[in-house]
Amino acid sequence: MFLAELKIWNFRKYGCGEQDPETNKVKPGLHVTFNSGLNLIVGENDSGKTAIIDAIKLILTTHSNDFIKLEYDDFHMPAGKMLEEDRTDSLEIQCLFRDIKPHEAKNFLEWLSIESDGTQQKYYLKVYLKGMRKGRRVFYDVKAGTDDEGSQMNSEARAMLKTTYLKPLRDAENELAPRKNSRLSHILDNHQAFDDKESHYLIQAMEQANKAILHYFEGFDGEKDLDDQNGKLLLSQINAYLKEFMPITSPLSSLFSISDMKLKTILEKLSLELSTNKSGLGSQNLLFIAVELLLLNRESYSGLKIALVEEIEAHIHPQAQLRLIEFLQRESESLGIQLILTTHSTVLASKVSLKNLIICNSGQCFSMDPNSTLLEVGDYSFLERFLDSTKSNLFFAKGVILVEGDAENLLLPTIADIIDRPLSKYGTSIVNVGSTAFLRYSRIFQRQDESKGIMSIPIAVVTDNDIKPSLYKSIDNKAITELEVDPKENSKKKIEYYSGQTVQAFVSPLWTLEYDLAAGGSLAKDFHRAVLYAKKIQGSDLYGLTKVKQEECDKEVELSFDQWQNEKKSNAEIAFEIYQGIMLKKSNTVSKAIVAQCLAKILHEIPDKTSLKAKILGDQNLKYIVDAIRYATGGPRGDE
Repeated sequence: MFLAELKIWNFRKYGCGEQDPETNKVKPGLHVTFNSGLNLIVGENDSGKTAIIDAIKLILTTHSNDFIKLEYDDFHMPAGKMLEEDRTDSLEIQCLFRDIKPHEAKNFLEWLSIESDGTQQKYYLKVYLKGMRKGRRVFYDVKAGTDDEGSQMNSEARAMLKTTYLKPLRDAENELAPRKNSRLSHILDNHQAFDDKESHYLIQAMEQANKAILHYFEGFDGEKDLDDQNGKLLLSQINAYLKEFMPITSPLSSLFSISDMKLKTILEKLSLELSTNKSGLGSQNLLFIAVELLLLNRESYSGLKIALVEEIEAHIHPQAQLRLIEFLQRESESLGIQLILTTHSTVLASKVSLKNLIICNSGQCFSMDPNSTLLEVGDYSFLERFLDSTKSNLFFAKGVILVEGDAENLLLPTIADIIDRPLSKYGTSIVNVGSTAFLRYSRIFQRQDESKGIMSIPIAVVTDNDIKPSLYKSIDNKAITELEVDPKENSKKKIEYYSGQTVQAFVSPLWTLEYDLAAGGSLAKDFHRAVLYAKKIQGSDLYGLTKVKQEECDKEVELSFDQWQNEKKSNAEIAFEIYQGIMLKKSNTVSKAIVAQCLAKILHEIPDKTSLKAKILGDQNLKYIVDAIRYATGGPRGDE
């Protein structure tokens, strides 16, 4: 069996939906479906990941018997409201379990329901918590059944639904240390290796140890006196004191022993340590996770096998994270264990199969399984190959800009800073998808069924127009009719092709970003300078751009622009000279990435940022870039 669905009404940040006209019931504020194996919940801070874990814990409780109860602050406060009278008076959490096997069903017979798929009947179990508050007093029940009333689950049945839970800020060393009711003793006590509570080997071993301890303090091993009589002397001194303290009619004496020979007490005296000297937090956490897995791998256990882990990457370095998630993915599949994990790690988000991801966004959860997204089958295979830890930061962003090359990837953050839209301040990620694989990435954020909600993450697709200006017809030796495609019409087609839901395409007005910069006028000189700088840099790894070379380039830029102005060349002709004549010259092509890097440095070093901002905002060739940045950072497009 596994947790297939979670529904929430008015719990913390999750409110409730509209009334369903067919059933007259209010739709849940959150409805998330889980895989039977690994589930990785990702999203920015305060996106609702912890609320999901806590909602499950409230219903199921934990094997570690964590203190869990419904509290006043758990009741939903509607957005924009601040008065306590606006807080909801009731809430509900539902857990739906499917794929219940016969040996599991025996634990829940009076609460099970049966559904038919036309060929066979299947068991399912619906467990729900309903909470009410009267002022600050909170009441709640956990029931199960098919109707809205259900019936109370007894403690035995609820015990079979307990979860293994790992806290986000876990103290692994303390959890594995010997103490009363230690986490380690609880895990071992529930393992089949310690089913024999009366005559277990450890009990016999402790009895032998107890006899040896008793002999030491008696000074006699049962056959002869011990050479060391210090123990006997110490015990006799204690008993002498006791004799003085007590009346003659009620004498007291004492002896040393290992108290309480019950197996649970013995297990509480055990510690588990790594074989190396004083290990770090990461290694301790890996050991703790290994121990917790014992509870999920019990052969005779017929209850729910599910683990909830918050921030599984805590204290663990990236390579260890990769090994851990690979193992957990295999383990969940081979042993039938369900794992629901939360993470802020781009390493883990990039490694897990996309279909196992759940994105939390603006009070909703969006599963990445193939039945939920607009991704094609081939897109999943493609993304599993190329969605690395750098690109996977898009899962944690408030906005995303998808670009098709290194130049945009390097230059757009600089332009965003200049127009007072720094991407980091707005939580916006820029992702270089390479070539034109935009749809493979943008479809991650598009849903098949919009009635179930769409993501509120603005996705800006920044792409070239790819229509060469007519100046290039003599170079390419192509027909004029082929060359003179209307750029505006082509831009419109691209926008329609890539846009949908919260994905919006922004297309260059002329050809490429580099050509637009050269032809725009406002940054043409700076771009020309960047091209010359880049040419010097890529031609000299040893010395790079020296001060002398920089001065030579600056002088060449001024001379070239004076000459072009004297010749009354148009912006398009100047762009042709810079882009085609220097940057794309076949005998010495200049790297677009190095040019973008140089231009970004040049723009950063311009002292008058107010004038620079005005130049960029007034450049119609860069309007698509400005609009894309504003859209992805949650602001209006066009002039502000």
